[in-house]
Amino acid sequence: MTADLFSDMPAPTSATQATALQLRRVARFPGLRVLAWSGNDLYASRGYDLLCANIPTSHAVDDRSWPLVGSYSPPLWRSLTASTRLTARLCRDGFHALAVLPSAIIAALPGTIVKLAPNEPRFHLTHRITRGTRPLHITAVPNGPVLWGEYFDNASRDEVHIFASADSGDHWDVAYTFPRGAIRHIHNIVYDPWANCLWILTGDYGNECRILRASCDLSQVDVVLQGNQQARAVALLPTEDGLYFSSDTPLEPNFIFRLDRSGILSRLAPISGSSIYGCQVRGHFFFSTMVEPSAVNTDPALHIYGSRDRKNWSPVLSWKKDRWPMAMFQYGNAFLPDGNNTTNLLAVTTVAVENDDLVSSLYSIS
Repeated sequence: MTADLFSDMPAPTSATQATALQLRRVARFPGLRVLAWSGNDLYASRGYDLLCANIPTSHAVDDRSWPLVGSYSPPLWRSLTASTRLTARLCRDGFHALAVLPSAIIAALPGTIVKLAPNEPRFHLTHRITRGTRPLHITAVPNGPVLWGEYFDNASRDEVHIFASADSGDHWDVAYTFPRGAIRHIHNIVYDPWANCLWILTGDYGNECRILRASCDLSQVDVVLQGNQQARAVALLPTEDGLYFSSDTPLEPNFIFRLDRSGILSRLAPISGSSIYGCQVRGHFFFSTMVEPSAVNTDPALHIYGSRDRKNWSPVLSWKKDRWPMAMFQYGNAFLPDGNNTTNLLAVTTVAVENDDLVSSLYSIS
């Protein structure tokens, strides 16, 4: 496929009233950041502590529902900056990505990849990141490797690596390298259980924007989409019928797309801005936008778009960006956790927004 497929698509249809989702907030947790689901278990962090709530069918979740799973001991200065909302935002403190394995938990924190072994109280460092501060996601292949891709500014367009571990995160090796000048950085690596493959998303300009299909051992990597800002993506959700992804560009209007298993690409819905998070909740699909102002994306609010049929999409939640400067204190955003969610609840963490800054919320779907 080529980028020309994006230019000839018909305009997407809007959601109808009959298919629009309605969400009701059933719990609110200030200072908590949701990270990943594992069935009914929702993992979240508060600073450098990892917590986990087992979500009951009654949805009766409160502050007592979050027992401590493990902690990481950062440098002293980060312990101090993580203690307040604004300094935590300024320094990008805490947990940023999480993969829950049967035998361990792997996490990305500022400058480090860490591991928590069973029955241990503390994460230990297994890899020090030398370029950038952290990957955006960590991906675990069932009965296979754990992977993450380098995410750093890369102004000189140096080569970019994918790291993999075959021993549950104890050791990391370069498993694949994009040559110098090929891409800027890696946005995400997504495991596709229906095709037993990986989808690799890269950016940021021209032919650096790619969606690639790879074997789980990375011995074969093929370009599927390339060369268009609409192929600049971070959030991608595999399903039995295809891939659903949202674009992440400040240069053009953004959309939600579907790439079916036969290779046909469809533009499903416009969205208000760049999108880097998506998730599924019992057949319902969600993508969030962020407030990243540009000449094209001018909405001062971030939104979560939802669909129950994967065809009709509508904004179901919205927040207005707060007054703090974005360059220092982050874009307004809504984090949606990775992993497999078997509950009926949507978990969201909002940052840099009015009233709900660094707040995690649980929503029931009706």
